[in-house]
Amino acid sequence: MNAVRYTRVAVVLHWLIALLLFGQIGFGWFLESIPRGTPARGFYVNLHKSTGLTLALLILARLVWRIVQRPPELPSLMPLWERTAANWSHVALYVCMLGMPLSGYIASNFSKYGVKLFNSVTLPPWGTDDARIYAIFNTTHQVLSYLFVALIVAHVLAALRHLSRKDGVFDRMT
Repeated sequence: MNAVRYTRVAVVLHWLIALLLFGQIGFGWFLESIPRGTPARGFYVNLHKSTGLTLALLILARLVWRIVQRPPELPSLMPLWERTAANWSHVALYVCMLGMPLSGYIASNFSKYGVKLFNSVTLPPWGTDDARIYAIFNTTHQVLSYLFVALIVAHVLAALRHLSRKDGVFDRMT
């Protein structure tokens, strides 16, 4: 079965963002091993924030591209529940991809540290140093990261299922 493919731009953005997100997630988990209050932590946290904001811009570009260039329809041979699950899981992936950098950025603006882009340009916090607001958005950031990993696992498993079924769905993004 020959499925309609995604555009080349969509494919490149998908795989580029996927690779960068895997790195960013690993980087976020690595941060947990660096003791708070050390100079190294500040350096790496700011690098994580900077790459997160950069990724957010790429994700916005991908989202705009997806809105402007509608993705190919899923094959009608797929059961309705599977097409519905695919659509909702993509929505959830985008919510996490946008919610994580947004909640991290907002949390940073309610701490005394703000964001130092690539450890060079300091963006002054636009909020007050408020531990309660920081905690809400930082917790949101962390919860979304775990939800995001679960969604990625489901996404990869679904892709592998399509690959094994040879139904053409996997081929649309390669």
